[in-house]
Amino acid sequence: MSEKEQYHISEPSYEVGTGEVGTMEHQDKAARIGEAAELYGDIETAEEYGYVVRGLKSRHIQFIALGGTIGTGLFLGIGTAFTKAGPLSVLLGYTLTGLAVFAMMQCLGEMATWLPLPGAIPQFCARYVDDAMGFAVGWNNWYQSAITLCAEISAASIVIGFWNDSINPAAWISIIIVVVICLNIFAVAIYGEAEFIFASIKIITIVGLLLLALILDLGGGPTHDRLGFRYWKNPGAMKEYIGSGDTGRFLGLFSTLVNAAFSYGGVEMVAVAAGEAENPRKNIPKAVRRVFWRILFFYVLGSLAIGVLVPYNDSRLLSAQSSGAPGAAASPWVIAIYRAGIPVLPSIINAVILTSASSSANAFLYTGSRYLFSLAQNKQAPRFFLKCSRTGVPYYAVAVTASISLLTYMSVSSGANKVFNWFQNLTTIASLFTWMSICIAYLRFRSALKAQGVDRNSLVFKSPLQPFTAWFALSFFAIITLFNGFAVFTKGNWNVSDFLVAYIGIPIYFLLYAFWKILKRTKFIKPEEADIFSGKAALDAEDSRWPEQHPRNFLEKIWFWIA
Repeated sequence: MSEKEQYHISEPSYEVGTGEVGTMEHQDKAARIGEAAELYGDIETAEEYGYVVRGLKSRHIQFIALGGTIGTGLFLGIGTAFTKAGPLSVLLGYTLTGLAVFAMMQCLGEMATWLPLPGAIPQFCARYVDDAMGFAVGWNNWYQSAITLCAEISAASIVIGFWNDSINPAAWISIIIVVVICLNIFAVAIYGEAEFIFASIKIITIVGLLLLALILDLGGGPTHDRLGFRYWKNPGAMKEYIGSGDTGRFLGLFSTLVNAAFSYGGVEMVAVAAGEAENPRKNIPKAVRRVFWRILFFYVLGSLAIGVLVPYNDSRLLSAQSSGAPGAAASPWVIAIYRAGIPVLPSIINAVILTSASSSANAFLYTGSRYLFSLAQNKQAPRFFLKCSRTGVPYYAVAVTASISLLTYMSVSSGANKVFNWFQNLTTIASLFTWMSICIAYLRFRSALKAQGVDRNSLVFKSPLQPFTAWFALSFFAIITLFNGFAVFTKGNWNVSDFLVAYIGIPIYFLLYAFWKILKRTKFIKPEEADIFSGKAALDAEDSRWPEQHPRNFLEKIWFWIA
């Protein structure tokens, strides 16, 4: 058993406050303290620190899952893969990576439905695999979230330069930092509402772009030029990368797998929010089951749409990428719109990219703070990070994570920007390590269920084709991690900086793991000793609190299906 204390409290029984105990407010507070008491071991500790609130409604969870799927990678990052490898390679690369991501999310969904805890992922690794893995994953994720928060704020300030580059970006950075902190510090419902709005904008935009792509491809644009698949013939469907012939085309395809993995980063955010979701045993499986269709609809159709609208050797796209043009200028979607002769849309797309970057900053401040909260629950971070406000926000965790955003000002100075880029490069493969850790934790969780006599058929959410899907995802991400910097090993392409960017994340993860392993002398957890029950009794008791919703008409039936 892990060195960390394990608590098993059969039934939390206590009263909270005075007055009418039957009121909703008292019931909510009692449920919060009940969850905390079972995790912390006693009611006194739970009342001292408080606990998070289940304030994220079904629509918040569904749209957080959507927002995690649609990032700036779909609008901007996909362009880099496109010019490097060609349209068919991008389509295949994003499809294959999407299947692996879906397999990983099935594993995470099963664990997060069994125990929907705040932060979730470090706790699963610490409970089912090794306390040291929980430490490594938690701190690695927190660092990634904090630095990516800076990167997204910087990106948002640069995107504004598409319209006006005369104002110092530091002014926009200050405004965005204040807005993002305000969305996170008061109540989780405000964060959820913001993500609901941001995700709605992104969904409307990508659906509109897919319809526009269909219209333009069939000759419905201002030029009335029917494009078909002409660009798959000239300049071609698969571009050679580094090598020539079949080898070059394969390397081009493999390079898109790496790019796609980075684009999908953040898809696991829905599990981080599980500890603050209403009716998590219903809403988390609902969100996870739909990941496949979101990946298919947004990324697969999106990569296909770009491939038929723009040739991979388009001079405007290549020039924008090489010069580091701000905002939408380097987006293949905007290039397609320029080619079609539609003047107004590029500014609209730029506004959406700004929204997407702001949404990501908002989400990474949230997830970073919850990873700190989770580490404190595991006793791998100072206990004061457990302290929550009356509205259930772990404000010290939010404040410390938000303070890292001040590093964003380094991006304004050309000298300091080099240091800032180094900070950012340390996070390059952090998502891949998170996904691999999820798969490993799931395999151990599955073994623990079997060893402790829990029938998987009794689970609220049972992921299909296990353990094969877990092994497939784990193997896929391991291959990408090991070979993501393959280009530097080819003849004439050796570059120390590129090598470090590709691989520095590997020793960082294992150093964190080794530090806690040696310091605490932790051991691998045996399946029969894995803690799969702490916190579950209080969560099971809460299940009856959530009212069943029934659609009253056809429109409500559609809305309930969506959100």
